[in-house]
Amino acid sequence: MALKESQYIWLNGEFVAWNEAKVHVLTHSLHYANSAFEGLRAYPTGKGLAIFRLQDHTKRLLNSCRMSLLNCPYDAKTLNDAQIEILRKNTFAPKTSVYIRPIVFVGYGVMGVYHLNSPIGAAIAAWEWGAYLGDEGLENGIRVKISSWARNSVKSMMGKAKVAANYLNSQMAKCEAVEAGYDEALLLDSEGFVAEGSGECFFIVRDGVLITPPSDNSLESITQDTVIKIAKALGVLVERRRLTRDEAYMADEAFFTGTAAEITPVREIDARAVGDGKRGALTKRLQEAYFDVVYGRDARFADFLTYA
Repeated sequence: MALKESQYIWLNGEFVAWNEAKVHVLTHSLHYANSAFEGLRAYPTGKGLAIFRLQDHTKRLLNSCRMSLLNCPYDAKTLNDAQIEILRKNTFAPKTSVYIRPIVFVGYGVMGVYHLNSPIGAAIAAWEWGAYLGDEGLENGIRVKISSWARNSVKSMMGKAKVAANYLNSQMAKCEAVEAGYDEALLLDSEGFVAEGSGECFFIVRDGVLITPPSDNSLESITQDTVIKIAKALGVLVERRRLTRDEAYMADEAFFTGTAAEITPVREIDARAVGDGKRGALTKRLQEAYFDVVYGRDARFADFLTYA
């Protein structure tokens, strides 16, 4: 999905024009992939744009920095304020969802694998962005391929760190799936259990029970947590447990969740129809409830929103 340029980007404490937000070609993170980032959405509500779970995303960003030995020069309040201000600074179309991308990176000045003598930079961009897997996917569901690539093992990488290095694994799985004619990939862990999508968490429904894997080697998803909270508020039974490939094939319903994906139904896995091959009833119910929350229509979850 092509980027729709905005007017300004926050870069190292200052707002600069979109096309002037530049780093050197020898920026350390470009070569060694040590950067921590987040993805947030801001939704148009009756009170204006509202960032969904801002504080939780910033906390996870700083935790990713800690795990990756990135000494972020900005505290949570500064980062939160900058994300609010980036929405105010830019001009977005009315009733448009906005995606926010903060990133903390190792900057220019030192080369080599050892990075602790290098400067640390940070940037925040925001742009208008629709449904990550397409509006049709939100309604009719997508086709998913279980990848030949396993999710990074906890023995080799930190799955709970949202860092650039983890996403080469995701890119390879996504490309494999798309080149095979599917929309998205589902990765298993090194033991053969379902881990997550290339950039999403995975849920299935069996006999009315909502099931999603634990975060043993996966990102601790804020959207996954949101869906669980919404489901429990609706009286839906939720289980967090390991899932096998064959259980995914037997699911009555399935869907992906994530900041970008929101709640996207899965209609097919490896050429096997999920349920009746359409968006399931519980998936639709959770979708509607989720959008009520993020658009500010559900007062029970009002504290999830930060208004710009």
